[in-house]
This record gives sequence, C-alpha cells and structure tokens, in this order.
Amino acid sequence: MAAPALPPLPPQLKSIQHHLRTAQELDKREPVVAYYCRLYAMQTGMKIDSKTPECRKFLCKLMDQLEAMKKQFGDNEAITQEIVGSAHVENYALKMFLYADNEDRAGQFHKNMIKSFYTASLLIDVLTVFGELSEENAQHRKYARWKAAYIHNCLKNGETPQPGPIGMEGESFADAEREEAGSSSVHSGTTQPSSSSTYEANNIPTSNYTGIHIPPGAHAPANTPAEVPHNTGVTSNTIQPTPQNIPLVDPSLYSAQSAGEVRLTPEDFARAQKYCKYAGSALQYEDVSTAVQNLQKALKLLITGRE
Repeated sequence: MAAPALPPLPPQLKSIQHHLRTAQELDKREPVVAYYCRLYAMQTGMKIDSKTPECRKFLCKLMDQLEAMKKQFGDNEAITQEIVGSAHVENYALKMFLYADNEDRAGQFHKNMIKSFYTASLLIDVLTVFGELSEENAQHRKYARWKAAYIHNCLKNGETPQPGPIGMEGESFADAEREEAGSSSVHSGTTQPSSSSTYEANNIPTSNYTGIHIPPGAHAPANTPAEVPHNTGVTSNTIQPTPQNIPLVDPSLYSAQSAGEVRLTPEDFARAQKYCKYAGSALQYEDVSTAVQNLQKALKLLITGRE
C-alpha cells in the first residue's frame, strides 16, 4: 500500500526532516520503526507550528500517512501496544548504536558508521513519543550525536579520529549546515537522496564527554543492523556477530520464596509484562544477554513482589 505523498516540507519544520528521511529509509525493512519516526515528526511538528496554512497542510498529509500505515499494520502488536513498540524502537536504535560503536573502537572510520551513530541518535529522539527518556538513553543520544559530528569533521579535515570515548569538545556543524542547505525537501512519494555526511545542528552537545563511559556492547543487541546504509563508496569485510557475554542466572531465583502472601498490584503486572516484552524484542535481534536479564527481572518481581 503506497502512503499518500507529502507536500514540500515548510521551512518552519526543518528540524523534523531527518526523522522523516529516516522513516523513508526504513519503510521496507523496519516499517514499525518508520511508523514511529513519522509519529514523532508529527507530534514535534504540531508543537512547532500547526497554524500556518503550509504547516497545517503538511501535517494533515503526514497524519494521513500514519493512518494508512496503522491500517496496513493493524495486526502488529508493536503498532497497537506501546510497550511492544517502545521495546522494538529502542532495540533497533541500540543495535545501530552498537554497530557504530564497535566500528569506532576498532578504528574503522567511514560514512556508514557515522550515519549509524547519527541515525541511532534520531531513533532515541523517537523514543520520547513513549515518555521521558531514561538517563541511559539520554547519554547514548548525546554520545552518538557528538561522535557523528566529531568523526565527520575529522574525516572532512583529513585528520584521523581518536577511537572510543574521549574528552573532546562538541564539534561545529557550520559546514554540515551549509551542505544541508542545498538539499531538497522531504517527500514521501519518492525517496530523497540522503547524505550520511550532513547532520542537523540543533541540540548538539558542546560540553566535555570525558565522564561518559559506554562499554562496548553493554546495553545493545549484539548483531549489526539488518542492513547498513548503501552507496557510501566504502568497502569493508563481512561483519561477524560480536561474541555475547551471557549473564549467569541469579542463584537466588532458584530458592526464592514469597514472604507470606505476595499481593501484586496492577503496576507490578504491567512492569513484569514490560520486561517480558523487552526480552521478546531482544530475541528478535538474537540478543540473549538482554533477554535473560529482562526475564530474570520479571521472574523476581512475580515471585517476591520486588524488583
């Protein structure tokens, strides 16, 4: 089912263009993530300007796209249940982050990994449609966006980036903004040419990041994205899945007994369900570690009434 085409993007809504472009790129291989990218863009656009005629027209068409996608994927739990949708988007964002982070730490600097860092930061933006970001995801977003800027500018200036977390001031996006000024507006009917070397300058952190420590693979699924960006002119060897450190099952769960009669509240059941959904979504990406951790949390909560 072809989604209704969008009119040209009004200048007032420029800040959502990269989220819409990401939605286009993911339409075929990750339609659930594409749906939530558009939902984020619509919600953000409504806050920016929903009154001027061109913005109202654009947002109405975007709403039509969302309705069409909702009908098309109406039997998909990730669309109909926010808990499942949130887990799905988060796992995909962290999968993109981990791919870029592993490449960065290995000293493999190229446009694919820059785009993956930046796309991960955009998808973490999208998680705000489900509520406030966790501190962990907020740090991932800052780090990924800063890394994308830093490596992009190093390569642009013929410098060799330093791999891994470093104490580096935020990079300037002035050049990237000038490059972006020549790009066309986003339309849904046709895929726009996307540049993995141009990024949105809004909200780029400028503080020092020495204190942010993100161990490789600590919070993200182990496999690389289902499809890394194409046509970058970069050739690389086939990427092997990262070996996984499977957490030990908490021995206390074997002998855990409820202290008397445990009364679980509706909130307890909702949290347990959330952990099970996160585990199921992690298994879609063959991330056994995250699945085991979430299942243990759910089991402990149900047995003891405590997390």
